[in-house]
Amino acid sequence: MMKRWDAGAYDQKHSFVFQYGEGVFALLAPKAGERILDVGCGTGHLTKQIADAGASVVGLDASADMIERARASYPGIEFILGDAADFEFDEPFDAVFSNAALHWVERAEDAVICMSRALRQGGRFVIEMGGKGNIERIAVALDSAIEDLLGRRVSARNYFPGISEYSTLLERHGLEVRAAHLFDRLTELEEGEAGLRRWIEMFRGHLFDGVDPDNKEAVLERVERELRESLFLDGNWYADYRRLRITAIKIAD
Repeated sequence: MMKRWDAGAYDQKHSFVFQYGEGVFALLAPKAGERILDVGCGTGHLTKQIADAGASVVGLDASADMIERARASYPGIEFILGDAADFEFDEPFDAVFSNAALHWVERAEDAVICMSRALRQGGRFVIEMGGKGNIERIAVALDSAIEDLLGRRVSARNYFPGISEYSTLLERHGLEVRAAHLFDRLTELEEGEAGLRRWIEMFRGHLFDGVDPDNKEAVLERVERELRESLFLDGNWYADYRRLRITAIKIAD
C-alpha cells in the first residue's frame, strides 16, 4: 500500500500513535549501553525515549518527511531513510523495536528476515502493530461507501495478522516467541467532530487520489453517518483498533 505521510499533521493531530507506544516501550526496557534499532520510527519520539535510557539507537523509516522531521527534532540521534523489508547493518543490535509500523509493510516476511538478521544471538524483538480485525468497522464502511458512490473497489485494510500467522513468520526465521497478545484498543481520535475524517485523510487519503472534492465529501459524510452510533461517543470519534503485541528472542540464524 503506497502512503505519503504528512509528518507535521501526524505529530500535531495524531499524537495518540506514539503516545500509546509507551506501553510497548516499557516491554522493551532499554538499558544503557545497548544498541537498539527502531523500525518504522516515524518522527522519532519513541526513538528519543530509547536514547534517553542510555542506549545507542538507530531509527529507520521509509518516509522521507518523517525522517526529515525526526532529524530536525533530535539531531543527536541517527535516523536512516530505508525500507523495513530491505535493509541490513554490519553491526548487530541487542534489540529490535517497532510501534504501529509493521502493518504498513506489505512484504511482511522480508521485513521479518531483515529484522532477525539485524539481531545478535539472544537479542530481543519487541513490537506492536495492527492485528487481525483492526479498524474493521471503519474499513467496511469506507470500502462500501467508495464502491457505491465512486464505483471503485478498494480495501481500507493493511496487513493485520493474527497471533498464529505472525508468530509462524517469526519462528520460521529464528525468533522464538515468548509472549503474544491480540487485544482491542478503542482509541479516541483528536479534533472532536472532525476526528474521523481527519483520521481517514491521514491514514487512508490515498484512496481518494484523483477524486473530485464533492465526491470525496459525499463518501466521508456517508461513513460518518454509518459509524456515528458505534464510534462517536461523548462528542469524540473513536477508531476500533485491535493491536498485536509480541516479544521474542533471537535463537538462530
